[in-house]
Amino acid sequence: MAAPLTLLLVVAVTIRAVLFRSSLAELIPERVEVVSPLNAWKRVVEGLALLDLGVSPYAGDVFHETPLIIYFFHFVIDYAEIVFMMADALTAVALYLAVKDYNKTVFRKQKYALEAERYPLDCLELIRTPKEMYYIPLKVAMFYLLNPFTILSCVAKSTCGLNNAVIALFILCTVKGSSLMSAIFLALATYQSIYPLTLFAPALLYLLQRLYIPVNWQRSSFWLFTTQYAFMYLGSLCVMVCLSFFLLSSWDFLSSVYGFILSVPDLTPNIGLFWYFFAEMFEHFRLFFICVFQINVFFYTIPLSIKLKEHPVFLIFMQIAIISIFKSYPTVGDIALYMAFLPAWNHLYRFLRNIFLVSVVLLACSALFPVLWHLWIYAGSANSNFYYAITLLFNVAQILLVSDYFYAYLRREHHLTHGLYLKRKDGSEATLVLK
Repeated sequence: MAAPLTLLLVVAVTIRAVLFRSSLAELIPERVEVVSPLNAWKRVVEGLALLDLGVSPYAGDVFHETPLIIYFFHFVIDYAEIVFMMADALTAVALYLAVKDYNKTVFRKQKYALEAERYPLDCLELIRTPKEMYYIPLKVAMFYLLNPFTILSCVAKSTCGLNNAVIALFILCTVKGSSLMSAIFLALATYQSIYPLTLFAPALLYLLQRLYIPVNWQRSSFWLFTTQYAFMYLGSLCVMVCLSFFLLSSWDFLSSVYGFILSVPDLTPNIGLFWYFFAEMFEHFRLFFICVFQINVFFYTIPLSIKLKEHPVFLIFMQIAIISIFKSYPTVGDIALYMAFLPAWNHLYRFLRNIFLVSVVLLACSALFPVLWHLWIYAGSANSNFYYAITLLFNVAQILLVSDYFYAYLRREHHLTHGLYLKRKDGSEATLVLK
């Protein structure tokens, strides 16, 4: 499998290198679907210019990245294109290795269940075969590297690509069972954008499962490991925040980065749900609705963790998708990360209900974004309502996609327990309804 992966990496890097040398390299970074006030490259450049002049990059209202990012690019600014291409390659390789290891775990559990005759005889057709699972890691890497959203994000030099690399490394370390490295990369992801905090629960559930520690509030082993992992995570996060303070000798970055993410002061149009709503919002209602909108990202963590506590990797996929949809400044690069996992759930296709409709809507919206932007900003024949309407439809399609996969996953698990062909007490065929 190393040769196909290497070929894929070469093709992906070549595409990006060609686009970096084309006229599109100047157009793409201006697209509001690809960059946001948080991760736009031109803002990083302005922050570096301020830093070189001896002025705090957070003195104005331009730069909103973290201190570690700006000091990182302070040393590699001349090799920025290579850095972003390497970040995409690193993300793809990390996802490839993580899914490969996860598939081994799934196959091993499936084998033990078959030997113990836990599956009903009529659902054996749902069992995954090694041949079926062999190419899934390569497909995941391909879905990430060759996704137009990922390519656009890389060519725009959006720092979203670096965030995706950190989250991919976190997933890899979690699946490999490395508690310390998992906590460090999760802390780094949280340090970058707050929202990955919600990935703490699925990571903890997976590591507990790997160590055969039951999720039982009365077991001391459960509390001991939870405390250890939380200490490693919070300790790593504190080290990063303190290091940022020592680099800048100021706490200004807290309000400029995290305050900016949570309070959403910049209402530049994007593919998210915040900008239009708060542009029309009366000021005295703003704080209440900011809390309502922001809580969406965190609210679903507990119920999903309870429902999917036996399936933490799928829970990670769900949480990344929720973050991508409900964060305050989303870009297409965020969407590309969770879409890369779709081949890992190819065994759910037979249970998906709206996949064709959702796929068509996502493709249509992706094509209409630049069209409606041009009609609004340049032609003047449309207004912000047109652009927000297509944004709203795009997010609704994403929600339908994620909920459809959630339904399909639960339905397959139900069939593996109760059989594929359900019967009522009177012997007639039953219909499974998700409530």
